[in-house]
Amino acid sequence: MKLDLLYEVDSPKPWGAPHPRGQREREQRAYYEAIEQIKLGDALGFNTVWAVEHHFREGRSHCPAPEVLLGALSQVTEQIGLGFGVTLTPFGFTHPARVAEKVATVDLLSKGRVQWGTGRSTPMEQTAFHVDRERSREQWREAIQIICGMWREERFSWDSPSFQFPERVVTPKPYQDPHPPCWMAATSQGSSEVAGENALGLLSFSIMQSLDQMAKQIESYRAAQKRAKPLTDVSTNKVAAYTLVHCADSMADAEANEIWKSVGWWYQNLAQFTIDWELVHLSQKEQDQIFPLMKPLLEGNIPIDHFHDANMIVVGDPERCFEKMCHYADLGVDELICYVQFGYHSHESVMRSIELIGKEVLPEIERYTPKFAATPPAKPPATSDA
Repeated sequence: MKLDLLYEVDSPKPWGAPHPRGQREREQRAYYEAIEQIKLGDALGFNTVWAVEHHFREGRSHCPAPEVLLGALSQVTEQIGLGFGVTLTPFGFTHPARVAEKVATVDLLSKGRVQWGTGRSTPMEQTAFHVDRERSREQWREAIQIICGMWREERFSWDSPSFQFPERVVTPKPYQDPHPPCWMAATSQGSSEVAGENALGLLSFSIMQSLDQMAKQIESYRAAQKRAKPLTDVSTNKVAAYTLVHCADSMADAEANEIWKSVGWWYQNLAQFTIDWELVHLSQKEQDQIFPLMKPLLEGNIPIDHFHDANMIVVGDPERCFEKMCHYADLGVDELICYVQFGYHSHESVMRSIELIGKEVLPEIERYTPKFAATPPAKPPATSDA
């Protein structure tokens, strides 16, 4: 199993000064610290860094333009992969030509280090960009077909009931031939099957689900890969999962770094955001399902001990972190995405976490032979493998 990094550029309140100066200063610090942390991860052999595309998410995610961050990283790193985690592809978010252009440009600048994640986002963002929720999956799929066509063909045009594009020469073309590997963000068993059926990499997470639930998603994904009809020109048969990760010299040091305060903040911020911004866009049935899950988190009733004991988060000294990560490898996870810059962690504690993982955990986890509690990886479809 490989180890990746994830960056949402957390900027938690209080910002320490009146708005907007306080916000600007906090965001600036978060970005500059993120770049230093990722440079260290590159030097230590982390596999890929994923940068999200989220909009209007106060506190937890101040990264709406991953192409800018990844473009900057392409010039100050040498080996680490640069992952779009993800580009939002329904037409209201971004014109497919713009996605094709920005992903290809980062691939060129990095000499072929891009991983291309795709997704649809959530109602709060969709409604702000006038995305048709009912057709978002359909548009996600069509946009991927259009983008791959723009990379494949010298002159490209498209004419469908939902999207028209006159013949144009779309530039630049990606560095990778035919194009970067494509992934899909998936949070349910049904979505995992969609990713597998289309021969896309699976981007999953453990933060709000048990590892048993993740195992079922991976099993569904591997089974779907066996009947896959590739949606893109590159078949990707890999599972990447992300979770909160903090490694310290000892558990006492992790607690001195206020790890539980940062974990609590992350879950509470998620609950606050969901209740404030998402519920209003959901049906009554959806609200009835989600609200009981979020209300206790919002009130501070966060079962951190359970999340820790169940390995839904990875916290501890290097030995403990290695043991926890082995559970993910045993499920069939190919890449564990480490969300290290979150909450109130100091830059110094995050740098130390990356250093310990890179020097003491990463070499061991890459040598570890998984037990594969989930179904072993299926053979990829007969196209170029990622």
